Amino acid sequence: MSGSVNLTELRQGSAADLAAVSVIMQEAFDPRYGEAWTSAQCLGMLSMPGVWLTIARHGGIDMGFALSRETGEEAELLLLATRPTGRRRGVGGALLRATVAEAKLRGVKRIHLEVRAGNEAVLLYRREGFEKVGERRGYYRGRGSQLYDAETYAKYIA
Repeated sequence: MSGSVNLTELRQGSAADLAAVSVIMQEAFDPRYGEAWTSAQCLGMLSMPGVWLTIARHGGIDMGFALSRETGEEAELLLLATRPTGRRRGVGGALLRATVAEAKLRGVKRIHLEVRAGNEAVLLYRREGFEKVGERRGYYRGRGSQLYDAETYAKYIA
């Protein structure tokens, strides 16, 4: 099915959503790349000031999430994941736009993220106005200690 998903709910998440976040990460991130976080890592991050979680829900199912943090005038998109069934249907774009909107409300001037080189999500980030600003060689450690490069993207928001 092509086209955009009509999201019935885009809401602020909390530690109570970590089980759903974990399931989404397991479906969304290929373990060979080492991109997924553990529940403990997510919980630790959620306990820090300036961190927020956004959950996308459609048809009674949690379809994706975005985990972000702000520090002063900068913000970072830490994780964005969508279930495979939500891809290319508007879920990731809705989460990314909601993250940018929340960052703007918090007084952020610049938001950045990193993504594995070669990840198709780069198309979404570029479409939403993010520009490549750097690279990190061997940033992700996947299966068998294989290293993968990361690319850094940023977007200025007014």
